[in-house]
Amino acid sequence: MSSPATIQPFDGKSVCLFCGSSEAVHPDYLAAARAFGEATAEAGWRLVYGGGGVGLMGASARAAHAAGGRVLGVMPGFLRSRERLFDEVETLVVPSMHERKTIMYDQSDAFVVAPGGVGTLEEAIEILSWKRLDLHAKPVIFLNLNGFWDALLAVMEHSIEEGMTPASFRQAWVVCNTVAEAIETVAAADATPHLQHDRR
Repeated sequence: MSSPATIQPFDGKSVCLFCGSSEAVHPDYLAAARAFGEATAEAGWRLVYGGGGVGLMGASARAAHAAGGRVLGVMPGFLRSRERLFDEVETLVVPSMHERKTIMYDQSDAFVVAPGGVGTLEEAIEILSWKRLDLHAKPVIFLNLNGFWDALLAVMEHSIEEGMTPASFRQAWVVCNTVAEAIETVAAADATPHLQHDRR
C-alpha cells in the first residue's frame, strides 16, 4: 500500500523508532529515548514513530522536535486519547493498526526497537518476519538497554537451534546496548550487505 500524498517529502534518511508508550518506566529509558530523538535531529534524519506524546514515544519525538529535527508520527484514530497525540509535529491519523505499520514501514530506511510492551514486541516481530521472507532488507536494530531484549533474543536463538529458522537469520538484526551505538549502526547501514534469509 502506498503512503498518503499528504506526507511532506523528505530527502534524507528516515529512522523508525518502535518503543513503549508507558510512563511507568525507569527514568533511564526515557532519557535514552530523548537522547535518541536529539541524535536523529543532529544527524539530519527524520524520526518516524507511533505519533504518541507519552512514554518513550513522546520523549523521543519531543526531543527531536525541540532539536530542530523532522518528525513523522502515525497513529490510528482509536488511540488518540490513550496515547495522547503529539500534534506539534507532522502527524497522520489513520483508520487501523495495519495502516499505521504499513506507513511507518514505507516511510523508513531503518528500524530501531527500543524497550516497550506487547505492541512494540508485535511491531518488531512483524518487521523481522518480513525480513525473514525477503520482503525487505532494511536494518533492524535492537536498542537493548539494560538487557531489555535478552529474553526475546534468546527465543530467536532457540528457534535457530531447533531448525525452525535458518542460521543466516542471525544477521537480520543488530543488537546495540547504547543510543550512541544504535546511531552509529544506522549511520553505517548503507554499507551493510543485504543478505537473503529464505532460500527454500
